[in-house]
Amino acid sequence: PGAAPVADPAAGRRRLGATMAGVPFERRSTVRVGIVGYGNRGAGMIGHFLSLPGVRVNAVCDPVRDKAEKAAAAVAAAGQPAPAVYANGENDFEKLCARTDLDLVYVATPWETHFPIARAAMLGGKHVGVECPVAMRLDELWELVDLSEQTRRHCMQLENCCYGRNEMRVLRMAHAGRFGRLLHGAGAYNHDLRALMFSPTYYEGPWRRRWHTQLKGDLYPNHGFGPVAMYMDINRGDRAVSISSFGTPALGLAEYRREHVPSGDPSWKETYVGSDRTISLVQTALGRVIRLEHDVSTPHPYSRVNSLGGTRGVFEDYPARIYLEPDHTDDQWADFSAYAAEFDHWLWKEHADPPGAHGGMDYLMVYRLMQCMRLGLPPDFDVYDAATWTAPVPLSHASINAQGAPQEIPDFTRGAWQRARSGVDSVKPA
Repeated sequence: PGAAPVADPAAGRRRLGATMAGVPFERRSTVRVGIVGYGNRGAGMIGHFLSLPGVRVNAVCDPVRDKAEKAAAAVAAAGQPAPAVYANGENDFEKLCARTDLDLVYVATPWETHFPIARAAMLGGKHVGVECPVAMRLDELWELVDLSEQTRRHCMQLENCCYGRNEMRVLRMAHAGRFGRLLHGAGAYNHDLRALMFSPTYYEGPWRRRWHTQLKGDLYPNHGFGPVAMYMDINRGDRAVSISSFGTPALGLAEYRREHVPSGDPSWKETYVGSDRTISLVQTALGRVIRLEHDVSTPHPYSRVNSLGGTRGVFEDYPARIYLEPDHTDDQWADFSAYAAEFDHWLWKEHADPPGAHGGMDYLMVYRLMQCMRLGLPPDFDVYDAATWTAPVPLSHASINAQGAPQEIPDFTRGAWQRARSGVDSVKPA
């Protein structure tokens, strides 16, 4: 997209299938999973699928055969039958998606491949869970929405940060009215990735760094946007209406390259345009404001910001602190852990010390998804959330090119956002 506002590819287009909001999965005793992508993320996540009862990994796919075979070995080591292996080129995922013995395709591949794999999965009759972001273009987001409605398959952005302990506690407190009437929130992905993006081994090729040569906006909004959207019931009583974005010059990656990368490295042919820091303001239909930030190119301690404010007080994370009336009256931040006993989500009470990386939220996300599929419950988030949380990728780029001019965020729900329904703040199944 250029400087002009991004045209909504669905303007005037009618829905071809009924809404998927609140549609339950089919109940099943065993969830049969196909895994596409066995890089850092896929390798870190496969163990969670393999550790849960009633889950079987029937197929694995990676164009790097060694990685695909390592995935298959991990399945066998967990005591499951050897899975089918797909490693014949970049498009072998299409054969995996065509299998008849899969219920869910899990996608952990470079960003530009998320859309075609999710599309193939739904056309093949599978539900699909995709790592962030679900797609990179507005027309792709609309096609995923349309396909989900037409095929009756769920397409989910697997946003692990929605299952963080702090995020789930804030969510329950917000829904209990402890923040009063909600006014503003903030989320971010501020994470110094310079060394990893120039590492010859961490990523499979330079795909992630090269996005900084193509887009100026927020490349990775989901970790910050998803939790705040859940606090505010976005697509469940409110909706994101517009986004205005601003970006700094793109200096950090070139400076890091100059100081750390040999002159003959292929990266020296790259010109970086991606803003070192983007700041976006999202307006909602109820008048609330959400601030999003993205910065992976400069020195910065890790932070997702994760803030929520209302008429009765405010929470801010990194470090976690809270101030609520009538509990606090001295203008001093208070201890957020004091609210754990009353407001921790049932998932965190049931799994007090969940295994795996990212503080256990990866495990809880997979556990909950598999629970919903086995019990025949609606997913905690759906294709409308996936599209909304990812829309800042193309729209922030367009807004920056237009000197911060607001860009319309489409109503991917086509009006269904006005109906209240549950999300991550779920009731524990009987």
